[in-house]
Amino acid sequence: MQKVRKAVIPAAGFGTRFLPATKAMAKEMLPIVDKPTIQFIIEEAVESGIEDILIVTGKGKRAIEDHFDSNFELEENLKMKEKWDLLKLVQDTTKVRLHFVRQPYPKGLGDAVLHAKSFVGNEPFVVLLGDDMMKADVPLTKQLMNQHEKTGLSVLATMRVPHEETSKYGIIDPVTKIEEGLYEVDHFVEKPKPEDAPSDLAIIGRYLLNPEVFEILEKQEPGAGNEVQLTDAIETLNKTQKVLAHEFKGTRYDVGDKFGFMTTSIEYGLEHPEVKDNLKEYIIQLSRELREE
Repeated sequence: MQKVRKAVIPAAGFGTRFLPATKAMAKEMLPIVDKPTIQFIIEEAVESGIEDILIVTGKGKRAIEDHFDSNFELEENLKMKEKWDLLKLVQDTTKVRLHFVRQPYPKGLGDAVLHAKSFVGNEPFVVLLGDDMMKADVPLTKQLMNQHEKTGLSVLATMRVPHEETSKYGIIDPVTKIEEGLYEVDHFVEKPKPEDAPSDLAIIGRYLLNPEVFEILEKQEPGAGNEVQLTDAIETLNKTQKVLAHEFKGTRYDVGDKFGFMTTSIEYGLEHPEVKDNLKEYIIQLSRELREE
């Protein structure tokens, strides 16, 4: 069984839901209190044992590369002022083995993943989407790696969602329950109406894929939105080798829209040692004022 060593993070999107902030700033660099969202994703991969990470970027994403590069002037300034804790924070961002490739045209998630073919080679790999931050005792990426180690099959992360919200997600039709929280998949349904949804298990932003998916992506015609859809390629892959669905039981934060981003910032802030006490007092005071209105 090949060890899963590599991960791919697609980060070439325009981030239109956060305009005008993302007009000149990469969406992935928007901070949750004091840490860019993409850093949370990378930390999950590293904590799971991933050794090399490819970030698929596009125009206007240079800040991502700069963030994970060394900054000599800043580091010397922090040394001079003996700000050792801040120096460690800055230097820690340079310890990850990152690689970058550009997606010249926004042709969809499947096309972004296809740009990782030469990087991945003939190995299984993980795709982590930056809009989904996951919280669990065992990182979700590691959970998928554990399932792949047992089965050798591609494994998608899923999570139960309210039935009335199935139209927001790709939903799996589970044909067989292998064990608690692990299913064989019959097929995938993209954003079904609640009355048509085969289950409440929604695909969330983590995929562990075998390399055969690249052969499919190379031949695949554009689908919804005239883009190359990764879900379509996984559907095709499922016809020749089983694709499994792993049910995630932790907490998922959706930072891909404004409300999700704000709630994530609040919850992370309530755990942050520098701001948690003041933030808690502010929320209590705000709640009192709202009740009095």
